[in-house]
Amino acid sequence: MRNIAGIDLGTTYSALAILNSLGKPQIMPNTDGERLTPSAIFFDEEDAEVIRVGIEAINSRHINPDRAVRWIKRHMGEDFIKTIDGRDWTPTELSALILMKLKQDAENVTGKVHDVVISVPAHFDEVRRKATMEAGSLIGLNVVGIVNEPVAAALYYATSHEVNGKVLVYDLGGGTFDVTIMDVKGHQMDIVCSHGDHKLGGVDFDQAVLKLLEQAYREHYNEELLTTDEDRAKYEDEAEDIKRTLSRRPAAKKMLYGPAGSLKVEITREMFEEAIAPWLARTDILVEVALEEAKLKPEDIDEVLLVGGSTRVPAVRARLEKLFGHEPKTAVNVDECVALGAAIHAGLTVLRENPDEVDAGLVGGLGDVQLTDVCNHSYGTICAPIDRESGRRVIQNRIILKKNTSLPCEETQTFYTMREGQTELAVTVTQGEDSDPEYVNKIATYKFELPPGRAAQQPVKVTYSYDVNQRMHCRFEDVESGKVLEVDFSVDSQGNLKDGAPAEQMEELKVN
Repeated sequence: MRNIAGIDLGTTYSALAILNSLGKPQIMPNTDGERLTPSAIFFDEEDAEVIRVGIEAINSRHINPDRAVRWIKRHMGEDFIKTIDGRDWTPTELSALILMKLKQDAENVTGKVHDVVISVPAHFDEVRRKATMEAGSLIGLNVVGIVNEPVAAALYYATSHEVNGKVLVYDLGGGTFDVTIMDVKGHQMDIVCSHGDHKLGGVDFDQAVLKLLEQAYREHYNEELLTTDEDRAKYEDEAEDIKRTLSRRPAAKKMLYGPAGSLKVEITREMFEEAIAPWLARTDILVEVALEEAKLKPEDIDEVLLVGGSTRVPAVRARLEKLFGHEPKTAVNVDECVALGAAIHAGLTVLRENPDEVDAGLVGGLGDVQLTDVCNHSYGTICAPIDRESGRRVIQNRIILKKNTSLPCEETQTFYTMREGQTELAVTVTQGEDSDPEYVNKIATYKFELPPGRAAQQPVKVTYSYDVNQRMHCRFEDVESGKVLEVDFSVDSQGNLKDGAPAEQMEELKVN
């Protein structure tokens, strides 16, 4: 049987799950015997060929933070470069190193990993989604699709426990936050809407604790606790440990060793909750926006499912219980359910696209699972219609695929050339809800060349499609000439892999 896997490529921790012969997902432990692998990288100083990923990278970063990478998911799809020994690494390539570690460790146990689905935050834009898929492709994985993290978690909840009705998935991880609302009837899941923030999570809580430690030391000694990057790296880990302790106990004590001397400090849960209050208020707002978009009130929600390690913070659970009137559910491991659900999604994808290659036991295990996902953003293009009042052309974002449209979907709109003899169009693909181009994300712009010598107002058909595996395709057709521009987004076109190693070199890399 071919190995089908789901991967949770997390901000702070990552995990890989394999589907067994009965269609049940299982987390693959790493070489340290741990079920979660820290999403951290360290480039060895003495041997440039050695790249450490996981707990060794966490421990090594205290020695030389300049050679370490953490929280790279927050930079996915951005113009971010980490330069090590004269080599520029993009977020996609760095993410590929984490995926390589997961792949190699799993293959030591189960054999070659081939078909995978990688999870992403529901609010990730198209560039970040494609960058994530490219990271898997760089190391030789067959990325059959991606799945939104709360959807993956709900898949695992619904297939392992009884979940029914209007369900809100509250996904607060190490670096990102998502809230997704869905209708669940047994193994039938229909997504209603999602909202989120890709820079809101446990990392921000850690930084809030770190500020409390810095403040305590400054008030006592009138000196700064952190004077080097090594100090910061060390106390970032101490802050994370304090955060975890405060989820179990009302207070945490820590000894600080700074340039002016040592200091014993105590951080109480009350101090911590006050420090992270702005972040929690942001999650409250996003929950309210999702409810409003779904046309629901808090009392309409039958179950709240918790996902992500940061939902262990007592204040998070207390706020949700107060808002919805009932305790949120944690019937599964909140750290592992995304990877487990992603494996189920991978099985469903392979079953749908290549049913002859799927083991009979897997068919029996997944045959009754039904999922309907939606577009998490609106997609459009820039046009210049004539304003009826002024008679002038106005630059406008015209939405083609609307947010929350059920997948798969396809929509076509017709636009027209502006002037006589026009020989090219600058076609822009946008992502966002506003008609003003200034307030949407311009994913990409392409030049579409047209035949010369034509009158104005020639029709151009624009077709956008989005499939169930979160893959988008755009087609621009000049009706008169039949000329077509096809666009399948690649990270290369966005510059995220510029000056990077080609796929065959990445596949040969070994990580420890």
